[in-house]
Amino acid sequence: MLDLVYDAIADPTRRAILKILAEGDANVGSLAERFPISLNGVSKHVKVLERAGLVQRTIQGREHRLRLNAEPLRDASLWLEHYRTFWDSRLAALEAFLVKQERGAPPDQAEQPPGDGR
Repeated sequence: MLDLVYDAIADPTRRAILKILAEGDANVGSLAERFPISLNGVSKHVKVLERAGLVQRTIQGREHRLRLNAEPLRDASLWLEHYRTFWDSRLAALEAFLVKQERGAPPDQAEQPPGDGR
């Protein structure tokens, strides 16, 4: 499911649709009016969002109402958060190394972790 979410949000038109739906429910026709593409084109984007679970459709007569379901975005965000933490720690270590280098510490001292005793 995560692959479907990332595939869905990779497209700027689909991200724009999600942004609109975050403001409230809409029908497909009103969405199509906001984009320089056909109603059929917007419908295809909506179907991708539906497959990813990001949009829920309800049909009332001839009107198709769309609603944002943000839960899959939360799951995708949690997956990314794990890697953000990883890179934050790596970047902090790189920064510490570069500060030591800038202060003129010999390379072997700059590479040793604090308290190493060498």
